[in-house]
Amino acid sequence: MAGVVLVFDFDKTIIECDSDDWVVEGFGVSELFTQLRPTFPLNTLMDRMIMEVQSRGNSIEDIADCLRRVPLHPKIVSAIKSAHASGCDLRIISDANVFFIETILKNHGLLDCFSEINTNPSYVDGEGRLRISPYHDFESSSHGCNICPPNMCKGLIMERVQAPVSATGKKRFIYLGDGTADFCPGLKLGEDDFLMPRKNFPVWELICSNPKLITANIHEWNDGEELGDVLSHLVNQIFIEENYAVGVDQMVPVHCKFQTSSVPAHAAFRTQPLPH
Repeated sequence: MAGVVLVFDFDKTIIECDSDDWVVEGFGVSELFTQLRPTFPLNTLMDRMIMEVQSRGNSIEDIADCLRRVPLHPKIVSAIKSAHASGCDLRIISDANVFFIETILKNHGLLDCFSEINTNPSYVDGEGRLRISPYHDFESSSHGCNICPPNMCKGLIMERVQAPVSATGKKRFIYLGDGTADFCPGLKLGEDDFLMPRKNFPVWELICSNPKLITANIHEWNDGEELGDVLSHLVNQIFIEENYAVGVDQMVPVHCKFQTSSVPAHAAFRTQPLPH
């Protein structure tokens, strides 16, 4: 399955909840978050919230303990482990942050399944506080995408993922996501790829409103159980096609087929190793 690359969103995709909301609610700063939400971009606001949590006497390890309580659906855990074991290349593109994602994945034994995590950097500052930075420094320049938030264009990252991978031979991509920004990488997929949007979430609504913009095969899902089932089914069918030359379209009903554009991209970074 070396020819298959799975690219996941994280919040409300791999995990059912939003990791930012989980921490904000877990430390009782929801009221302040709501008050400041109209004032800051979300990424900047989460850095402010993490500083607030720590100013109330909570340590980085306390934040990690909160994140370790985030549940994952068993079907998603199984599907990720099976895809990794079969030789698929698994990546993440998420507007969460390194510390949140790595802490949660490590707790569920999934961190080593992913070859790359593209997200907002986390670091420990000179005063020993956990901080969150934007993936793209939007104060110095714009990434030019009007679909994605100012700190991250997932489509640009998707193109960066695709370029070296595709240069080594033909690859088939499966992208999974739920939010508005997940529509952007979906625009980069070709007719042999698969887009797995969460049904009745913003990405699904954008697809249904712009059906001719997507050339990939669409396979929707509703919850963690269905995500695991649909993903496992697609991976199995690609395996059958690779080994027995059986067309995927003969085996998997395509619910809908909805041009891809291209823009250069950049890579994520992490300023300093973090404790878990």
